[in-house]
Amino acid sequence: MKKVKGDLIALAQAGAFDVIVHGCNCFCTMGAGIARGIAKTFPEALAEDKRTGKGDRGKLGQISVAEIAQGDLRLTVVNAYTQFDWRGQGRKADYDAIRSSFSIIADRFAGKRIGFPMIGAGLAGGDWQVIEGIIEAELAGLDYTLVVFDS
Repeated sequence: MKKVKGDLIALAQAGAFDVIVHGCNCFCTMGAGIARGIAKTFPEALAEDKRTGKGDRGKLGQISVAEIAQGDLRLTVVNAYTQFDWRGQGRKADYDAIRSSFSIIADRFAGKRIGFPMIGAGLAGGDWQVIEGIIEAELAGLDYTLVVFDS
């Protein structure tokens, strides 16, 4: 897995990636973490999220996709439904959902430059070692980069 320090959104705007992925809950709320920045910078991603069923547990492990065109920038933003809810204590990251979402991403975006943050390991409380192993297995052979936020 390639790793860089930086700001995923800024790198995406600079053309470093064809596709960026972030983890979402199933309640159409992108109000915290990197999702908040994505919603603000790429409102099309939030609009696609809101087209899905609010609170629909069936979204776990699925994705929604927004195609972004801002000036010369052409970018795909993937909302990966990797946790059901954001409330409460403990781990909210669903490892099976992460695996399923990244399997879909691997099939749909092979040949693209894919960037993502430490999905599920921040506010969702997941174990990055576990999540990293899942992502590496699902994206094996593809061009993908972990962007570790550098404030």
